[in-house]
Amino acid sequence: MEVIIAPVPELAKIAADAIDELLRAKPTANIGLATGSSPLSIYDELVRRHNEEGLDFSQAHGFMLDEYVGLPLDHPERYRNVIEKEIASRVGWPADQVQGPDGNAKDLPTACAAYEAAIKNAGGVDIQILGIGTDGHIAFNEPGSSLASRTRIKTLTHQTRLDNARFFDGDIDKVPMHCLTQGLGTIMDARQLILIASGTAKAEAVHQMVEGPITAMWPASVMQMHPHATVLVDEAAASRLQLASYYRDTYAHKPAWQRL
Repeated sequence: MEVIIAPVPELAKIAADAIDELLRAKPTANIGLATGSSPLSIYDELVRRHNEEGLDFSQAHGFMLDEYVGLPLDHPERYRNVIEKEIASRVGWPADQVQGPDGNAKDLPTACAAYEAAIKNAGGVDIQILGIGTDGHIAFNEPGSSLASRTRIKTLTHQTRLDNARFFDGDIDKVPMHCLTQGLGTIMDARQLILIASGTAKAEAVHQMVEGPITAMWPASVMQMHPHATVLVDEAAASRLQLASYYRDTYAHKPAWQRL
């Protein structure tokens, strides 16, 4: 696991560099898309490159991490609509090439299995963008989630609903109780993981993910087992890292040929 500590604009550029390089080498790449506030700086940088440098998403495919259960199709916080607003529509990404689990399906377990199959049939995710919750969840894999889990329905914790209430006029009662989410095992199948986090509220979760034991109590800690995972954090999110000086030295002296 590589840990890079830098200001958010630099972190966004680092992540966008990896996606840019991938798309130019493999225009049909599969990119895993996260929602929430953390990835927005990455999306803004990708949009800039699309507009100013011709970065092309027209042949690529996007796979969303998760989706709320039961939100109306036109609800602004339905994650398919969020992804459309924040990245897909801004880079001319064809709507039928961006997929997510169907949170309005009549048969949710079947919908989860179909989404797993869609990712597999597409050849798997090349780069998965991730954020992290204050309790250490990635996607909606709450504490206690199986480290081998696949796409499934999950009940959101009070903390996650409280954290997400800011997107629902500050009203936790408007935040759905259930979601469909890629499992930790599904996420770990991606060929490259890039997680971005900022702010002191994420510091403990980042510490446990990077330096703590691998445990279902901090689901993101499973990333320690991935062969190609990068954690991008600002100074505030890195404030609990015991080896922060080592991570800074490692990145400062990274060989020029060694990419993200």
